[in-house]
Amino acid sequence: MATNTVDVPRRQGLAPDRREGEREAVPRGLGWLLALTGAAGVLASWVITLDKFLLLEDPDFKPACSLNPVVSCGSVMKSDQAAVFGFPNPMLGLVAFAVVVCVGAGLLAGARYDGWFWLGLHAGTLFGVGFCSWLMVQSLYEINALCLWCCLAWVATLLMFWAVTAHNVRTGVLPAPGAVRGFFAEFGWAPPALHIGVIGMLVLTRWWDFWTG
Repeated sequence: MATNTVDVPRRQGLAPDRREGEREAVPRGLGWLLALTGAAGVLASWVITLDKFLLLEDPDFKPACSLNPVVSCGSVMKSDQAAVFGFPNPMLGLVAFAVVVCVGAGLLAGARYDGWFWLGLHAGTLFGVGFCSWLMVQSLYEINALCLWCCLAWVATLLMFWAVTAHNVRTGVLPAPGAVRGFFAEFGWAPPALHIGVIGMLVLTRWWDFWTG
């Protein structure tokens, strides 16, 4: 009796060569995104942390990103919201973003993570985007000032969140209907683009008179 060699990899729990190549391509692209957004977050957190300590030493210190009454990093750093957990928020970012860089570098080096790891990463990025959203609301409507480095951290966080979400939905780590999986496979760029667009519109409308004056 002839053996159907095509069925061998299926019986062993492996995908055909074409599907295997597709499976490998997704984590590598995600690796680059996580490494780059994590590095951007580390940079933003590092600059803000240094400026925060300089501001503590000298209350008259003016951060380089304090450009006008709206784009005023110093006003944000002096607020109570800048140290929610009892220490400067960017110190938390230094750790969290560094972890994301390591995950991205691991993917680029060929590492493959189990489903529980992806769920943990997803939970971490969900917390990050929620925390950044709260900080954004505080910045726009309570502190009444923007920090450019904070904005960079916000964008980096939401990009990594949506990238991990799309990956987990596409690969079945997060159970979802076929239509949702297909949407993230074809239009994975749409949710982060819409998210960034909403933030941009909020910033634009919040200080519309200032931007157009």
